[in-house]
Amino acid sequence: MALRLVNRKEKKFLLDMAAARRLETQLSAVMRADSHNGAFGYPVRSLYFDTPHDRDFTEKLFGLDPRRKVRLRVYSPQADFALLELKQKQGEVQRKRSLTVNRQEAECLVAGEYGFLLRRPEPFAAELHGLMSINGYRPKAVVEYDRTAFIAQENKIRITFDRNVRATEVNCDLFSSTLALMPVFDPFNVILEVKFDGFLLAYIRTLLNGADKSELSVSKYCLARSTTMDYQF
Repeated sequence: MALRLVNRKEKKFLLDMAAARRLETQLSAVMRADSHNGAFGYPVRSLYFDTPHDRDFTEKLFGLDPRRKVRLRVYSPQADFALLELKQKQGEVQRKRSLTVNRQEAECLVAGEYGFLLRRPEPFAAELHGLMSINGYRPKAVVEYDRTAFIAQENKIRITFDRNVRATEVNCDLFSSTLALMPVFDPFNVILEVKFDGFLLAYIRTLLNGADKSELSVSKYCLARSTTMDYQF
């Protein structure tokens, strides 16, 4: 299926490594591990787009509502497809629509060429073309991290642990195997994301409430841009 729509609530927290390990062990006993996890999780790499004046970045920093993010995501530089995603958030509710594009189409997006979206049959593709063209969206930063995920089918619950967040604005080639990525987040901390429809199941909520954590409002995109902007200047 080329188009995917997800409506859900999403909360983010900060944990130290020890707390993250304990919570992972507890969740693994009651939730299904993502099939891609492996021994050390799996890599996630995203190219974020923004306007010439970084509107999306600024709106997120100031907590304006509603707000959006446009990104192109792959799970390997050798991937033959990517996900072009539009995330829109208002209050606690987040709407994410994803369009699967082939590698050639993805490379057009990396180059700032969006015309092929008008040739796609999905109405969402035309919507993205209008949004990105009218507002002058261009590739801004590549963000990569290592993710471990756990899933419960009830209420579409998905809990992820993200480590080793790194980024670059110097090279936006999403498919490069030699990107010079720099750390943009404390390597001894882990970002916990809790995503669900409606409400969390009680036994999962109990485990999460017992974890030593603090709420996190900033996104990985903002973490990356804040660091890489400072580094450039």
